Amino acid sequence: MSDDLVKLYSGRILALAANIPHQGRLPAPDGSAKCRAPLCGSTITVDVMAENGRITQFAQEVRACALGQASAAILGDEVIGRNLPELQSARAGLAAMLTTGAPPPFPAYEVLTPARDYTNRHASILLALDASIAALLDAAKP
Repeated sequence: MSDDLVKLYSGRILALAANIPHQGRLPAPDGSAKCRAPLCGSTITVDVMAENGRITQFAQEVRACALGQASAAILGDEVIGRNLPELQSARAGLAAMLTTGAPPPFPAYEVLTPARDYTNRHASILLALDASIAALLDAAKP
């Protein structure tokens, strides 16, 4: 494995990938969404319960590469209590971090900065936020 890939798949990323919080599905969610990264085939399904537009319960089924899993783990630690604008802002911030080197939306996302040069991995890294946003939008439907 090249030095770049060793740096990309650091022990910290692999530890996050092995400890994804809120795994599984909710029995009767207010909203659900499944998103797929077309390039690599990673998928994440998110279920949410929401009250007053904020996530009160969250579950995720993650079938992704180590980078997508690490991103899902970071989001899992941050998502409870968040609303749609906060998630959309976090997604924009993470995309900016990956493309322009902007600061991460949540400090733990800094671990994914080595993926900036691997644009084919960006969709997988953004997948947990994409699915969470879609699930919260689904929960808001009348």
